[in-house]
Amino acid sequence: MILRFVTFLAKFILWFVIISLVLVIALRFLPVTYTATMLMDERSVTRDWEPLSRIDRNMVSAVIAAEDSKFCEHDGFDVEAIEEALEERAAGKRERGASTISQQTAKNVFLWQGGGWFRKGLEAYFTFLIENLWGKRRIMEVYLNVAETGLGTYGVEAGAQRYFGHSAARLSADEASRIAAVLPSPKTREAVNPGGFTARYGNTIEARIGVVRRDALDACVYD
Repeated sequence: MILRFVTFLAKFILWFVIISLVLVIALRFLPVTYTATMLMDERSVTRDWEPLSRIDRNMVSAVIAAEDSKFCEHDGFDVEAIEEALEERAAGKRERGASTISQQTAKNVFLWQGGGWFRKGLEAYFTFLIENLWGKRRIMEVYLNVAETGLGTYGVEAGAQRYFGHSAARLSADEASRIAAVLPSPKTREAVNPGGFTARYGNTIEARIGVVRRDALDACVYD
């Protein structure tokens, strides 16, 4: 009985690795048209895939400024941010986000929303794969096309059309910053006439765009 179980488990793991590798390699070249999050969304989903060449650089700089300033430095995991998050949890303080853009992309494309150590383990596995098989530019391209930017709205192209009535190819720094400010909580925040924290956060992101450009924190996307 034990031998059968071990054999079954070994075959299952082998097939999982093979299938996941094939899927990751395929999506290195193919548009990601649907994700589990989109399929589970109760609303009518709006999304519009655009290559990175047709997304304004302000949007790339804005999400790096807001979500992951070390995007071009790490290999998928911000160890320092993870350590700080663990320390805050141990101290009973409010946990800060430690997920990188690479981790968020892995979760959005291959997995489901929510926590749990099993899902986090799979997220780490897929993050490792896309970092090594996709590269930074492709990770950014996919992230900007699958991230939820509003109720039933996915990707920055759909977000730009929803909020500003024009393509993501010509987003101003202010517009890109407001979309980036929505990303952590797209169901409760609005990029048009934002108030309170969202407005202040958007202004902070816009100011940080200059730092991203000055320090070439988005260089790995465009090299």
